Amino acid sequence: MEKQEIQKILDRQREYFETGATYPVSARKEALRRLYAGIEEREEKLCAALKKDLGKSSSESYMCEIGLVKSEITYMLRHVGRFAREKRVPTPLAQYVSRSFEKPSPYGCVLIMSPWNYPFLLTIEPLVDAVAAGNTAVLKPSAYAPYTAEAMTELIEHCFLPEHAAVVNGGREENKSLLEMKFDYIFFTGGKTVGREVMRHAAEHLTPVTLELGGKSPCIVDKTANIPLTAKRIVFGKFLNCGQTCVAPDYIYCDETIKQKLLQELKRQITLQYGEKPLENENYGKIINQKHFDRLCGLMDREKTAVGGESDSGTLRIAPTIMVDINWKDAVMGEEIFGPVLPVLTYGNLEEAVQKICRMPSPLALYIFSSDRKNINYVNSRVSFGGGCVNDTLIHLATSAMGFGGVGESGMGSYHGRHGFDTFTHKKSIVDKKTFLDLPMRYQPYKDWKDRMIRMFVK
Repeated sequence: MEKQEIQKILDRQREYFETGATYPVSARKEALRRLYAGIEEREEKLCAALKKDLGKSSSESYMCEIGLVKSEITYMLRHVGRFAREKRVPTPLAQYVSRSFEKPSPYGCVLIMSPWNYPFLLTIEPLVDAVAAGNTAVLKPSAYAPYTAEAMTELIEHCFLPEHAAVVNGGREENKSLLEMKFDYIFFTGGKTVGREVMRHAAEHLTPVTLELGGKSPCIVDKTANIPLTAKRIVFGKFLNCGQTCVAPDYIYCDETIKQKLLQELKRQITLQYGEKPLENENYGKIINQKHFDRLCGLMDREKTAVGGESDSGTLRIAPTIMVDINWKDAVMGEEIFGPVLPVLTYGNLEEAVQKICRMPSPLALYIFSSDRKNINYVNSRVSFGGGCVNDTLIHLATSAMGFGGVGESGMGSYHGRHGFDTFTHKKSIVDKKTFLDLPMRYQPYKDWKDRMIRMFVK
């Protein structure tokens, strides 16, 4: 799409926003209902697109993408009326007689840039929050998931006027054009490198941003953990979507005394969940493209592979792989893996392990498997991370009742539910001062008696 065409979309959206059409809560709800109905009508087509792009089964597509979006819409329909209300707050005595309140107001025209790994969820869920908050939106899905992008374009064109929500498809040139334009808010999900570019361009217009990034999310397993259940849940969280999940466990950091038992259970769970030959499992996904396939193959060391290691360049599939005898200088520990490769490291002392993690960039997620409440509290309080689970993986993001986001290098800002509404909302602080009484002490000429009154009121 040419830059001039994109600019026309933005100009039309700005004109539409200025009419006030997106402000009434009733209009926001109606838009969300249309979106919900549109998703239901196109569920099969969306599942088929996700299968083509990422090899996802219909069960995984619904559980991890379509169902979560529908849940977010349902949540917003239930709560948006309350979220959008003015909230009265206490007024200082010095401002007597007044009414002080916060007025939630949409930012205006927002840009949502999404990645390829969960292309439907990570495009449409932020849109739900933006629409609920009363904004217009331009969506820029990843070019690496073209079938899902095409299905989403059809969905958005069916459910929204283009001046309310529109999709811009394309690659780097379209991204560059969008980032050079002045939006009122930018919501980006993706990697750190592009995240820095988004923030740099946003700074040119002083545009506020939310960055949902990633990082090497640790999975700590202490010696009190329920090993069979721990292995079952780690295998689910790590190899879902072929490991291409921003909050997947990036590596296991376990007590050295339970390493062998944990490895045996991990191997058993991979077989139970994916079969003896995972590459022949039709419900096991694929790597998004050849570039990422080659990168992942380059991270694997055959001599350190305890489980898996098989790959098929023709289908872009890599079997669930576990690597052992890993040290912090190995290539697999030098970057976020973002694939079905799971390194296992050990520690002798939990306190030393926590210190090591704390010296690394703050991860997007952290998982602690333990039956010792003292250890759980110690890890959760000492380590800086975006969010996580105790004795499970991934599920902290599958709720609208909590915010989801990173910290430090793993991102800034959050969304889901109330947090998502607030992300796309500016709260105006307003004092409504009455006219029948006017306290004199703030006006010149200043007098001693006025000083005494000010000190009495303001302290």
